[in-house]
Amino acid sequence: QVQLVESGGGLVQAGGSLRLSCTASGRIFSSMSMGWFRQAPGKEREFVAAISWSGGRTNSAISVKGRFTISRDNAKNIVYLQMNSLKSEDTAVYFCAADTRVVGGAPRTGRDDYDYWGQGTQVTVSS
Repeated sequence: QVQLVESGGGLVQAGGSLRLSCTASGRIFSSMSMGWFRQAPGKEREFVAAISWSGGRTNSAISVKGRFTISRDNAKNIVYLQMNSLKSEDTAVYFCAADTRVVGGAPRTGRDDYDYWGQGTQVTVSS
């Protein structure tokens, strides 16, 4: 079992920044790839960014490239999502997820690839 708790969401003006955190427990954190997804009202949950177990490889959605950065601190069991130049279309609930079934390689981007999820944190960007 893996428990994931997100924090850092809130209300921010367009062009601003937020940093989301996800703290993991219950399993060796460094053995898991981690991802961030988001879900806006009336839309499906979509991939945002992912990072390999070592932090050496990352993936991100085209819509956030150059603005969002995923990172992790394996000593603290935390994965971060630094979000800069926020836009109104970034408004969504952001979810942290763990992929415990893959070893090595690039972090995966599909929702079904991730087997543990946090409860989500709301990010609202006002224009």
